[in-house]
Amino acid sequence: MTTTTTRPARLAGPHRGTAPRGRRLRVALYSHDALGLGHVRRNLAIARALTTLDPAPDVLLLTGAPEAVTAHRPAHCDLVSLPALAKDATGAYSARHLSVDEAHIRHMRRSVLTAALSSFRPDVLVVDKHPRGFLGELEPALDLLRRAGTRVVLGLRDVLDDAVTSRREWDTDRGDQALRRWYDQVWVYGDRAVHDLTAELGLPAARTVHTGYLATGRHSGPPVTEVEDPYVLAMVGGGSDGAHLAEAFARTAVPAGHHGVLVTGPQMPAADVRRVAEIAAQRTDLTVRTYVEDAEALIGGAAAVVAMGGYNTVCEALARGARLLVVPRVRPRQEQLVRARLLTAVGVLDHLPPGRLDPPALERWLARAVTVPPDGGGPGDVVDLDGLARLPHLLASLVAMKEETDVA
Repeated sequence: MTTTTTRPARLAGPHRGTAPRGRRLRVALYSHDALGLGHVRRNLAIARALTTLDPAPDVLLLTGAPEAVTAHRPAHCDLVSLPALAKDATGAYSARHLSVDEAHIRHMRRSVLTAALSSFRPDVLVVDKHPRGFLGELEPALDLLRRAGTRVVLGLRDVLDDAVTSRREWDTDRGDQALRRWYDQVWVYGDRAVHDLTAELGLPAARTVHTGYLATGRHSGPPVTEVEDPYVLAMVGGGSDGAHLAEAFARTAVPAGHHGVLVTGPQMPAADVRRVAEIAAQRTDLTVRTYVEDAEALIGGAAAVVAMGGYNTVCEALARGARLLVVPRVRPRQEQLVRARLLTAVGVLDHLPPGRLDPPALERWLARAVTVPPDGGGPGDVVDLDGLARLPHLLASLVAMKEETDVA
């Protein structure tokens, strides 16, 4: 398969969005959200990007992680909270809060999704990662929506896992069959010149668009977290598996004249939070926060950032031109490690395998990061970061296709 590195055009200004019977467009965004906050945060960025349509669409966000959404919803965006899932270190799923078995929680989620989507009747549904929903939970809703004429998009992050695992899971999920049955387009939220997911999964090239990373244009209000300037920052995503990095950073000597800021994430187990807080209590140059409302602003103001390698944190750091060291998660998925290696290879970040993580290694990297001057340019000169600017045009084009089909 021939690979092209041509970037899709970035269109400036608002895009016209029309809907049947003169009402606002209706867009539904689905994410399963079993581990961390990555899927819902990406969907929230998409929802904000779509507000540049004129008029802004009504957006219904269906998620199992509502804690990341309530304070940041854009106008005309509402929320359906799915019974939450948890994923353990082996990749097995269970109910996060309820004392029900896996079959019961799957039935609950499927029922909520089918009722919500059939009632909302979206013009476009964007499904995050799983073409059938988590363990097939979207299938009844997909059948109903396709019969009603809804346009359906599969949204995939730049990297799913290592190549062998990605292809095996795609085949197990019967991804090719799902695309033929339900989907109009596939949006890959990455730069094809960095990683070609179309070739890796054998996606239909005519219906697949690499949008560019969903980076530039993310929500960035004024800083509200009070920190001592200058500072170096550590973030571990939702925090459910970030204790090793958080504790290492808490024990790391920050560069002279700098303050340390550590955000543990709202899903870090209480015992791990207490251990990190006890270490921080012995220092005067370290502030620990469980959660911050202004993550991107905090990243943008940092002299250097140490983080796990989740999609959203990487996008926010690249968009702000931050000096970034990624300590990737490697279990149960290799996704963060693969992304870190790819972006290290093109020179926009550094990474440290978790097996080599210790305070001296962090101390050495931070000392270099705050003293070595920038080499000119920025990540946007190397990697396509403009995906959010393209999504409104892609959505408007899909709706126009739907209208032409309806007329015909």
